[in-house]
Amino acid sequence: MKKFRKVLDGLTTSSPGGGTMGSPSCGSAAGTPTTAPTPKEIDVQETLVSENFQLCKTVRHGFPYQPTALAFDPVQKILAIGSRSGGVRILGRPGVDCFCQHESGAAVLQLQFLINEGALVTACADDTLHLWNLRQRRPAILHSLKFNRERITFCHLPFQSKWLYVGTERGNTHIVNIESFILSGYVIMWNKAIELSTKTHPGPVVHLSDSPKDEGKLLVGFESGTIVQWDLRAKKADFRIYYDEAIHSVSWHHEGKQFMCSHSDGSLTLWNLRNTSKPVQVTFPHGKIQKDGRKESCKPILKVDYKTSRNSEPFVIFSGGLSYDKAGRRPTLTIMHGKAITVLEMDYPIVEFMTLCETPYNNEVQDPFAVVVLLEKDLIVVDLTQSNFPVFENPYPMDIHESPVTCTAYFADCPPDIIPVLYSIGAKHKKTGYSQKEWPVSGGMWTLGSHTYPEIIITGHADGSIKFWDASAITLQMLYKLKTSKVFEKPKPSEGRAAELVDEDPFAVQMVSWCPQSRIFCVVGISAHIILYRFSKYDANTQIVSLEVRLQCESEDVISPSENENNPCFSEPHSGSHSPQPHHQHPASPGGGTPEGVKDSALCLKVKDRVVRVPPGYQAELVIQLPWMDGEPPQQISSLDINSAYGLLAFGNCNGLAVVDYLQKTILLCMSTLDLYGAADPYQRLTRSPRRNRQSTSEFCMRGLSNFYSDSKKRIRTSYQSLTELSDNQQSVDMERSKSPTSVHYPTSLHNDPRVLPEPVASLRASHCSPVFYLLDNDHVNGHCTSPTSQPCSAGKPRIPMGPEGPRLARRGPGRPPFRKAQSAACMEISLPVSHTEGYASRRAMLQQLHGVTMYSHDEHHTATPYCWSDRESRENSFSRSRSSSVSSIDRDTKEAITTLQFGESYGRKSDALPTPCLWVGTSLGVILVIPMSIPTDQDERMEEPVTIGPSGAVLMLKGSVLRFGFLDCMGALIQSPYEVWRDLNAPEDPDRPRKRKLVHYSPSSSQDTCGEGHLAIVCSERQAKVFLMPSQSCLFVHNITESSFVLRADVVSVCNSVCLACFCANGHVMTLSLPSLRPLMDVSYLPLTDMRIARTFCFTNGGQALYLSSPTEIQRITYSQEMYDNLQEMLGELFTPIETPEAQNRGFLKGFFGGNAHTFDREELFGEAAAGKASRSLAQHIPGQAGVEGMKVAASGAVGELARARIALDERGQRLGELEERTALMMTSAETFSKHAHELMLKCKDKKWYQF
Repeated sequence: MKKFRKVLDGLTTSSPGGGTMGSPSCGSAAGTPTTAPTPKEIDVQETLVSENFQLCKTVRHGFPYQPTALAFDPVQKILAIGSRSGGVRILGRPGVDCFCQHESGAAVLQLQFLINEGALVTACADDTLHLWNLRQRRPAILHSLKFNRERITFCHLPFQSKWLYVGTERGNTHIVNIESFILSGYVIMWNKAIELSTKTHPGPVVHLSDSPKDEGKLLVGFESGTIVQWDLRAKKADFRIYYDEAIHSVSWHHEGKQFMCSHSDGSLTLWNLRNTSKPVQVTFPHGKIQKDGRKESCKPILKVDYKTSRNSEPFVIFSGGLSYDKAGRRPTLTIMHGKAITVLEMDYPIVEFMTLCETPYNNEVQDPFAVVVLLEKDLIVVDLTQSNFPVFENPYPMDIHESPVTCTAYFADCPPDIIPVLYSIGAKHKKTGYSQKEWPVSGGMWTLGSHTYPEIIITGHADGSIKFWDASAITLQMLYKLKTSKVFEKPKPSEGRAAELVDEDPFAVQMVSWCPQSRIFCVVGISAHIILYRFSKYDANTQIVSLEVRLQCESEDVISPSENENNPCFSEPHSGSHSPQPHHQHPASPGGGTPEGVKDSALCLKVKDRVVRVPPGYQAELVIQLPWMDGEPPQQISSLDINSAYGLLAFGNCNGLAVVDYLQKTILLCMSTLDLYGAADPYQRLTRSPRRNRQSTSEFCMRGLSNFYSDSKKRIRTSYQSLTELSDNQQSVDMERSKSPTSVHYPTSLHNDPRVLPEPVASLRASHCSPVFYLLDNDHVNGHCTSPTSQPCSAGKPRIPMGPEGPRLARRGPGRPPFRKAQSAACMEISLPVSHTEGYASRRAMLQQLHGVTMYSHDEHHTATPYCWSDRESRENSFSRSRSSSVSSIDRDTKEAITTLQFGESYGRKSDALPTPCLWVGTSLGVILVIPMSIPTDQDERMEEPVTIGPSGAVLMLKGSVLRFGFLDCMGALIQSPYEVWRDLNAPEDPDRPRKRKLVHYSPSSSQDTCGEGHLAIVCSERQAKVFLMPSQSCLFVHNITESSFVLRADVVSVCNSVCLACFCANGHVMTLSLPSLRPLMDVSYLPLTDMRIARTFCFTNGGQALYLSSPTEIQRITYSQEMYDNLQEMLGELFTPIETPEAQNRGFLKGFFGGNAHTFDREELFGEAAAGKASRSLAQHIPGQAGVEGMKVAASGAVGELARARIALDERGQRLGELEERTALMMTSAETFSKHAHELMLKCKDKKWYQF
């Protein structure tokens, strides 16, 4: 615990209007002088120390991305899925969900459980075998074996055996001891397995299995079609089969007399061991006989399972085998049961399937009851016990990626009533038709931990849907799904400009804002629209109100001062010229009607203008849209905040800010960013002569990768941004780069034609470029946005040749993104440049940032004077400008986006005595504006009287784009924003209890009176954090967070009954800073930023938790709290539970006598070092596992659990002994009864003659 006291009397500011404007930033916690009247002292007791923080992964949700392998333990009833990235997911009953990762990252080729042993063998693409210990909550590798000279193709581990058979690409079969992970000297060489007369290599081993009849016989299948049964004792082949078609899989009949093969020509062959010269049966399940008598060609059958059943015909289950003629058919799983053939069509390609049987023994009747089918993007289980083969309802959240995820939000410690309410509404819309039986993957143990609280995760998707998930107790369960597309009419491409506007994902969700207390929910869509929802338990008939907000600007070829004054819109930031005259905001009516002078405006989407019936749940009340203006689309919305107590909604983009009163359905404010400053603009911006026209769009090439699912080469996608690259004729520029992606740079290769401009204008051309260049060079790595605050930009082809009237006709220019397929945050990956010079310097800078390399920073060399560059200079030279507080001038054409907004009770001016409703505005240039508002307090007045927004109040400065605001009282407690208590507007009227607005305001702590009034404002940007004392606006603490990178996400969060500032940087560091002193508490290099998906979806929440999208289909949750780290073992599920292995069925005297000597087979005698010798050391290398100390810690921490298990085992053993004793006594009683009856029968019959019977 550390106590900070700060005496603030007599301090002065360097700038009376801006707090810290002009003051150099420093990393020390030194206050900035101020002369404003301040409290005598501030007393904050900080309780957080470094020991309160520990970063680790907690749990991963969703479907394993790019799965490759599947395994099932029939005794423990747990399932394992391997992936291409080297991950392994182990699933049991709901709550039992574990993720393991191979350090090498090599793809998992095959998985083999040590059945009922609590261990798993993985074979990876780097030819390494790993043994995982599953007897601990966090599995660890015990042993690894790296093959040096051979490539692993197939593995087989017989039940209750410690010898693993490993087939290789060369056709050899090696044997590994599972206990020691040492290679045996016993090897089945390919040239010994086949006949000496065979001239060709049989190919890689594709199948290994021991005969159910005799474990001493190993069936080896080669890819070419050769099958060999190898006698392990005699070390020779019993028989060899040579078949024309390549083999994909083999499956035994449980009696060991027959086996079935699947082939590449879509056929199934059945072989009998009595006669192996030819197959007993050859079938083409999906191959029909054509008119010419030939069989139609079929696709390969990749796998077949041949399973017997006691009470019915055997099951033959296989994947593939469809005819090539039926193009476009979906992947299928075929179930042949007797004469019935059922074809199950799948939504995605089948990766692997596995038949679940009642017994783990391969020499018993199998009795299959389900089939687990692993698809590329789904996991389903088919019930085989019912004739219609229904699927089981999946209890895991495997459908997160049903539509690509575009944004996430995480809310911890929610109101306890919100989860049951959402679940009850969502349960009404659940699908039906599932199997009535319990989910068969029911292994492991999981109990609700003591450290749980309500948590909700919200995901937004490319199809416009929103999903609410219950994330309490490190589980994930679907609560409620909302479809935002239902608000709009279905787009019709035939309607005018709709053909341009409508693309595959016009409803994609870009951002969400949710108030759990008032249940107000806001969605920002990619089509520059905002939808406001209210929650109701009742259905209703409603008409959605639509508002148009014009944050778009017009431009002319030459804008004179008089023209600009008469322009109904404020001057366009893109236009390249700003008149010194004040800009005018166009009048906006409540209905959003088009004012005179604004022509050719169109909406991207059409809101339903009729009364619609809406079901219970979230119901749309208001839609706000940014229309097209003069043929140009609106800019994307970059920030949003909503406050239910004020009834206001604020949003901004790179053009300006708008505030909407959603209670009165009116637009209160619609201004450009520059106009918000008024006279308090911190920059001395240059006025520029008008430009000739927009940058010629022919110099740009926009290429969108819209087909996400088509092939793996097209997985490079970015959040609603197309891949942007320069054309071949574009001159490359090499510029000094800032490490912040939103720093202001001005590339100078403009390719403007000076002949079109008037001579004075040509001589005054400035050295900055269109916004496309700005974003391309600073915010993109190969077309991918590297900053969360950068604005999407692109350029399309001109619809007509550029001429004197080109700017008016070719409306889609640089900086105007056409609407295209929403690029999912789930699909963003960085790819390095391979050709051309597009953004070369920025890529180099970005890579330096990602790897933490120190590079030249222009923040050290500030530019304080305006520049005018000639045409030649603008072509050949370049320069960059700083956004630091020492900049005294900046070009007026700079795009200053609104990056963050927050409503709250604060002080808009230094002279304010009491806090009033304010809107805090942060911009991409590091400027903070505090806008005071006057809101009627009475409910009736609030619905009738207008809300007034005063002129700009405080103007504060930081380095870097502003990311987050937070407010503390003078005792260091977090001040929550005021909110309205939820009320159901559709509920029946109750005359005794009229529905009135009930507002909750968080008042400062009672002990604050000793310190005077005021509060602390925490502001975090991409580069630094500052703490201001309001209303004096004095800077108490400053901390430069990073110099070599930039902050992607930041938030003020509650941890351990205190508050801190949590930050995630682009170089992968996760940091926490104490509040208010901004003292570093934790700095961990956690995750290198390998793709933009993480940047777009990373978010912090209270309780020391965070999440991000680790792959397009998976959500990874992490904790940075030591308390949760300590309790994590208790919260995780147990993968292994002590279960007695089922006893093998009695084979009977005759079967045992004639069935061979299968049970006398001793593998140790054959494969051990004494008999087989040692394997070559160069063949494979043994690597001890990393479990070491960590395993010892887990074992020590789980000692009590082990003792408890031992006690349970003893109890179970005693119980079984008791049952055996009871059974023995019962048998003795039965024997005595039988003896008595036999004696009575003998006495009765002893005097009878033989003919009397």
